[in-house]
Amino acid sequence: MSVSSTASASGRIDRRFAALKAEGRAGLVTFVMAGDPDHDTALAILKGLPAAGADLIELGMPFTDPMADGPAIQAAGLRALGQGAGMVSTLDLVRGFRRGDAETPMVLMGYYNPIYSYGVDRFLADARAAGVDGLIIVDLPPEEDAELCLPALAAGVNFVRLTTPTTDDARLPAVLTNTSGFVYYVSITGITGAASASAATIQAAVDRLRRHTSLPVAVGFGINTPEQAASVARIGDAAVVGSAIVRQIERNLDADGRPGPGLVDAVLGFVRSLAAGVRNARK
Repeated sequence: MSVSSTASASGRIDRRFAALKAEGRAGLVTFVMAGDPDHDTALAILKGLPAAGADLIELGMPFTDPMADGPAIQAAGLRALGQGAGMVSTLDLVRGFRRGDAETPMVLMGYYNPIYSYGVDRFLADARAAGVDGLIIVDLPPEEDAELCLPALAAGVNFVRLTTPTTDDARLPAVLTNTSGFVYYVSITGITGAASASAATIQAAVDRLRRHTSLPVAVGFGINTPEQAASVARIGDAAVVGSAIVRQIERNLDADGRPGPGLVDAVLGFVRSLAAGVRNARK
């Protein structure tokens, strides 16, 4: 792997946040599960996300025991697994997306077990070649950086860390060490898709994070409407929406769990409404 190619991939996230700063607005980060509700539909959604207003994309890696996820994302993972999704098909989705989009940052999000099973070195090589820019691995604390974080950084793949309302000032330096790309602030305690935090609470948390890091701060969990996305976009550098998008997929399945004819348009239409909220938030 050449130094120049490594810099090119790892730079997508930096370039995107720099462009957002120049525009004077926050970004919209969208989460979808790889292979949900099937491979072809998932690829169609992925390909449509940037034009619908997604500035960065998180792609979930299906896993059988997603302990931090709420019912919507758990169900999405089960639908994907039921269609045979796995690491090979997840990386194939990234390759398919990259054939038409060389600039939108793509971050894989999930748990360490599927990566460990695939093989860390093999995974990083294949992810890097496919066009993955970063990883969010929710069950690897800083004490385990040698497992994946440090090898990922060496391979030119950003390692994005989660911080939460319970991450105090004593813990933050450890959490932020080796973090790159951006910091993901989980605005509530508990699972994905739960209730929202107040703007004042988020503001205080983001202010505290910014005293510890110069990295962009993306805020997620509990953002379900364009109005909530706009509220977060006035505070953070990006608003992250996952469960609400995944629920749009679920609502457009037929009785047998197959995608209805309007599913992709419904999902992308919802993303456009979120993007409008985010883009108009500071005007």
